[in-house]
Amino acid sequence: MIELYRIFKLYQGEVPALNDVNLVVGKGEFVFLTGPSGAGKSTLLRLIMAAEEPTRGQIIVGGRNLARIDHRGIPFLRRNIGVVFQDFKLLPNRTVFSNVALTLEVQGLPAKEVKRRVEAMLERVSLGHKANAYPPQLSGGEQQRVAIARALVGDPAILLADEPTGNLDPALTIEVMDLLTACSARGTTVVVATHDLHLLDRYRKRTVRLAEGRIVEDRP
Repeated sequence: MIELYRIFKLYQGEVPALNDVNLVVGKGEFVFLTGPSGAGKSTLLRLIMAAEEPTRGQIIVGGRNLARIDHRGIPFLRRNIGVVFQDFKLLPNRTVFSNVALTLEVQGLPAKEVKRRVEAMLERVSLGHKANAYPPQLSGGEQQRVAIARALVGDPAILLADEPTGNLDPALTIEVMDLLTACSARGTTVVVATHDLHLLDRYRKRTVRLAEGRIVEDRP
């Protein structure tokens, strides 16, 4: 589902963000990306979703070589990728319901189906009562759960999550992680970047550790 071969990412005037990275993630696999700040975790996620291009190397996502996709094809690629960002990227002038619905509206689903799926997803992340609120009215943890709901509501083939539990209390962290692992069990490929060693111990999933832009450990 995700294949990276000999990936290098260099930013001008900086040490390599990624340095000869090779990684294959299969369909339905759940992978933790871990390592210190600056190790290259977020850069790796941005490359997979084609938000940036590698300096060198080959990336294949869902059987498609990203180097051969022009700018017009990238939105179609991203319809199959759900992303949870560190900074949420919610639209402040749209309600919680509307933020989550946006994913389905882009796909052209009928309004009745959008309503059904959004309401069900908000209940799954314990935010049904906040459907008509706006992001600035929410706590950081609530905004994070809206971002997760938006990423999952379209049933993506791939889910990329950058520190998805960073603003959640322990109980909600477990709820969210259980939600992500359930998605993996249904066939979604899930890649989660995290600093939280407790999550690694609790869920015992494949763990890829980065340091200074290199993969230094790949543990089943």
